[in-house]
Amino acid sequence: MSLHLHDITVTLGRGESRTTALHHLTADFRPGVLTALVGPSGSGKSTLLAVAGALLRPDTGQALLGETDLAALTDRDCARARRERIGYMFQSGNLLTGLTAEEQLLAAASLAGRKSRAVRDRARELLTEVGLEHRLRHRPDQLSGGERQRVALARALLMEPELLLVDEPTAAVDRNRAADLTALIARTTHRYGCVTVVATHDPVVTGAADATVDMLHHTVPGQARGGRDGG
Repeated sequence: MSLHLHDITVTLGRGESRTTALHHLTADFRPGVLTALVGPSGSGKSTLLAVAGALLRPDTGQALLGETDLAALTDRDCARARRERIGYMFQSGNLLTGLTAEEQLLAAASLAGRKSRAVRDRARELLTEVGLEHRLRHRPDQLSGGERQRVALARALLMEPELLLVDEPTAAVDRNRAADLTALIARTTHRYGCVTVVATHDPVVTGAADATVDMLHHTVPGQARGGRDGG
């Protein structure tokens, strides 16, 4: 299941503050491939993630996840796609303060209408896979930055997403943890065969990526075409 962005244009703001975040961008992202989005702040990395994740509707173009054009879905169907087909790993981890690591995953499953024993078993299995089997009952304030990101990754994978979107995963961790976390994301991508797109400034991440999209110069032979004016 590939992700294909075709002729995507996004403008943000109004009046004099209006800016073009993505300008007729076309890019392809393949399953089982970790693709890094690189470029300075304002080059459109986060905007691309938002469009790909059905969080932002573009002004023009298609965002095709398999045969589904996310840009053409109703708000209700977008919400369903986000719950069932797309996993998110945000820069801050975006964990719920009062919940343990295990409960973070179970809460996400509950929102998707899944509360079975099998889901609980899968949650524990994933937390074990990311090295947190001994931290199941720890809350976010009891976890390190790297551990919080590992919880976020496990939560993103719980519903077996076709698309995994990751925003600056190493921003809150030290260099050693950054390398470990990046390797974990890469292994996860290759193991589960999901389309993984990572926005990053970190050379540790770009060095581990299978492919790179340069958002400023659009130099990815066979991977991306198009342009960006700002944003």
